[in-house]
Amino acid sequence: MVVVLPPTYPTYRRRLAISYARETHLVADVTALLDDTPGRVVVGITGPPGAGKSTLALTLAGSFDGASYLPMDGFHLSNAALDRLGRRDRKGAVDTFDAAGYVVALERVRSEYRRRDVYVPAFDRGLDEPVAARHVVPADSRLVITEGNYLGLPDGEWALVRGLLDRLYYVDCAAEVRRERLVARHIEGGRAPEAAAAWADEVDEPNARLIATTRRFCDRVLNAC
Repeated sequence: MVVVLPPTYPTYRRRLAISYARETHLVADVTALLDDTPGRVVVGITGPPGAGKSTLALTLAGSFDGASYLPMDGFHLSNAALDRLGRRDRKGAVDTFDAAGYVVALERVRSEYRRRDVYVPAFDRGLDEPVAARHVVPADSRLVITEGNYLGLPDGEWALVRGLLDRLYYVDCAAEVRRERLVARHIEGGRAPEAAAAWADEVDEPNARLIATTRRFCDRVLNAC
């Protein structure tokens, strides 16, 4: 079943069109993976900022009864921590997340199947902060969808992520479309148009170039434009 996201989502997400053909193919691919893989299945979705990872992940999770959602964005460092590190002006960069915490959450998700629920954080764009235990992966949830920028990165703590995923999809999109979405996102988050454009160009785009190097580590590439 195709799940239509409610109109309360931000404008940039409402404008994101996921084709029925691509979604059907993806659901079929994950269904085959579930049929072929015993136990819990963890599917990752990565790609550059503004490509449509969250929308695709939520739509995919909604296509399977009992599927759970684990966003990497929940492992953002707090603004207080970023201030201490002098990195708040680069929030979203690879070193502004608790990579080790994300790995531990994935390890727990894999080991706690049919044993206990696993609570995981989310990132609240209204607060501009991570919120603990916003999502839960129930003990009996067989399919877990996780998404984020750095799931395919082969360096540091991030290098442990790929081995914890049964499949990793790379979501791509033209740079000009991503930039339009990102500027709209930042304006909706409270930035002035000029500041929103600067953040997209000076923060988001360097991150996108790093993420693009991880494309070769993914099992499938999807276009979300």
